[in-house]
Amino acid sequence: MKNYFSFSLKLVLLLAVLLVGQFVKAQNRQVSQWPRGVTYEIFVQSFADSNGDGKGDIKGMTAKLDYLKDLGVEAVWLMPISPSPSYHKYDVTDYYGIHPDYGTVQDFQEFTREAHKRNIKVVVDLVINHSSSKHPWFLEAARNMDSPYREYYVWTHKSDPQTQKEGRPTGADSDNTRHWHPLEGSDYLYYGYFYGGMPDLNFDSPKLRDEIFKIGRFWLTQMGVDGFRLDAARHIFPDERPQDNHRWWEYFRSEMQKVKSDVYLVGEVWAPADVVAPYLKGLPALFNFEMGWTIAGALNAGRGDSIAIKHARITNYYSKINPQFIDATILSNHDQNRILSTLNNDVAKAKLAAALLLTLPGSPYLYYGEEIGMTGKKPDERIREPFLWDAPGKDKHRATWIKPKFSTDATVAPLAAQKKDKNSMFHNYKTLISLRNKNKALTYGSLVPVNLENKALSAFVRVYEGESLLVIHNLSGVATSIPKTPEMAGFGQVYFKDKGAGVYKTAVQIPAFGTIILKK
Repeated sequence: MKNYFSFSLKLVLLLAVLLVGQFVKAQNRQVSQWPRGVTYEIFVQSFADSNGDGKGDIKGMTAKLDYLKDLGVEAVWLMPISPSPSYHKYDVTDYYGIHPDYGTVQDFQEFTREAHKRNIKVVVDLVINHSSSKHPWFLEAARNMDSPYREYYVWTHKSDPQTQKEGRPTGADSDNTRHWHPLEGSDYLYYGYFYGGMPDLNFDSPKLRDEIFKIGRFWLTQMGVDGFRLDAARHIFPDERPQDNHRWWEYFRSEMQKVKSDVYLVGEVWAPADVVAPYLKGLPALFNFEMGWTIAGALNAGRGDSIAIKHARITNYYSKINPQFIDATILSNHDQNRILSTLNNDVAKAKLAAALLLTLPGSPYLYYGEEIGMTGKKPDERIREPFLWDAPGKDKHRATWIKPKFSTDATVAPLAAQKKDKNSMFHNYKTLISLRNKNKALTYGSLVPVNLENKALSAFVRVYEGESLLVIHNLSGVATSIPKTPEMAGFGQVYFKDKGAGVYKTAVQIPAFGTIILKK
């Protein structure tokens, strides 16, 4: 009998251990699936240098894939990597190549293979609004009016001022002559919306469109990428031809889907929601610049009451255009002042910005270095400074192509140091990313704004498949105690909280620039 009870006790204990193990596994299971997961934007030249030449490269990036996996990233977006005469490489001279500073085609193919082994998708910048003025197409078109590449670009004769002023209007300018550039040794001008070194491609040309499809197919098949970030998506055609812009992206998407049915396309359309929305049929993912500006503005003003209301308005509007749209949310990117600088170097506000980004709906994008609190203000080189991996003398991967002005060793603790500090910006991001990745309501849930009669608070409910989370952020610099309201009924379990937050019998306490998440 004694042996029987002993055996039974062991069996019960074993079952208990197994059940606890299964529970822990369920709690730690990642439920987010890209493209609904977190994407990490990389400026390759500043990210990780593998060979000591001072410039980040593809092999350096490959060596850091485990870091990105550990951070919780499910995809990377790479700024342009093709040959180009500029440091930023948004003026391409060869759409089928890799810039030699970054490596080789083989290096990139190895990168995509290694990324995919870690379930990290790869998105590359596709810059097709314009080429470089040093691209062989443009050089030949400029030399020879009868060149087949002449129709790849937009031209006018300099004796025709009416054409210069109205032939390709931008909509934003009453006089767009600044977009026309003289062709040396010629009576012709060419159109370049951004500047003379970036002549616009002519999408009225069937030959040019076929060339663009060929480029897209090459990167999807030969290079193994999962999709594209489409630069200057609003400017393929002039602003007076928005419907042509919308149709072009539908056409492009359908051609790319012939090669890869689940191809991912995310577009850059700098505009309010009503201008952005029509692009959603061709570009199912679009950057939500408006919400990024809203979050930063709210934090600087100390008012959070309208954040969720505005987000709900935008996403409800978008869902009417494309119910399957992907809201690519951001705090900053390579064209904007870094979020910490926008918030006047207030680390507490920057941590809360991350909490807002990762608890609101959307598929968040992080700009490299955001997770370690890098700073930077324009000009552009200063918002693209090198990532700090380790302390000086120990950092074998830090790029040195530019001497940093903002993100220096005096202003930013390197990643290695932040990994050891549980209160660091890095651990703040990693915790929040993990929280989001492991919760379906935070990843996929709908958004219901909640009014708590306190303008400093941003409160909303995320709902998915029967799970409801009440998220409350305090955008003020003082701790806040709020009485429990009817909207808070049933939310009694603390799912996540910052230090100092708590639920009491009649009130909820939230620290300055803090967050609490309650579960029904």
